[in-house]
Amino acid sequence: MSNWNPCRRSLFVRKLRGLGFEGPFSGAKHQYLIFAKHRLTIPSNDEYSVPQLRMMLREVAAIIGRTIPLEEWTGL
Repeated sequence: MSNWNPCRRSLFVRKLRGLGFEGPFSGAKHQYLIFAKHRLTIPSNDEYSVPQLRMMLREVAAIIGRTIPLEEWTGL
């Protein structure tokens, strides 16, 4: 079993688009992605640490209504 690794912003956006999100769109200070009627603001830093990535994936899980296990995340 592999471990969680830091993720570059561009890869994070690409993987979320694979889950059905649209965007990124420009906002006031940050860009955001849209899934159905939900908006997910994405931080502007170039790389996300493991704690930050897991926090954002918990938010994504709440939006899409299911968890995203490590194996699925690495396979996207």
